[in-house]
Amino acid sequence: MKRMHRTWWSVAAVAALVTTARPAEVDVTKLPPPAQRTGVTYEKDIRPIFEKHCFKCHGEEKPKAGLRLDSREAALKGSREGKVILPGQSAKSPLVHSVARVGEEDHWMPPEGKGQPLTPEQVGLIRAWIDQGAK
Repeated sequence: MKRMHRTWWSVAAVAALVTTARPAEVDVTKLPPPAQRTGVTYEKDIRPIFEKHCFKCHGEEKPKAGLRLDSREAALKGSREGKVILPGQSAKSPLVHSVARVGEEDHWMPPEGKGQPLTPEQVGLIRAWIDQGAK
């Protein structure tokens, strides 16, 4: 009986460690800098980028991972995994990590072979929008 209890505890401890493991840290020094523009808005500046590069998979119809980028409100809601935009904190926003293609390769957007990656200027504009409050 004692042995069974010890084995159960070991399995539970390993499961707890696995489920609380965090993804690898992102080297934010590899991110393009935010654009040096003020007044960046979703409709005027960001939507056209998302429309060209992201709507095919993250539009209104069957958004992958539950992430929609076709409206500011939907983008701010995030995906099934959580928030992807942290207003005022572009360097910590998972969306920026994905479109800048830093961090884990399986989170890069668009995925390898599925579309043109965003330019550093486009990523910088998205960063500026987020840093300015994602308005």
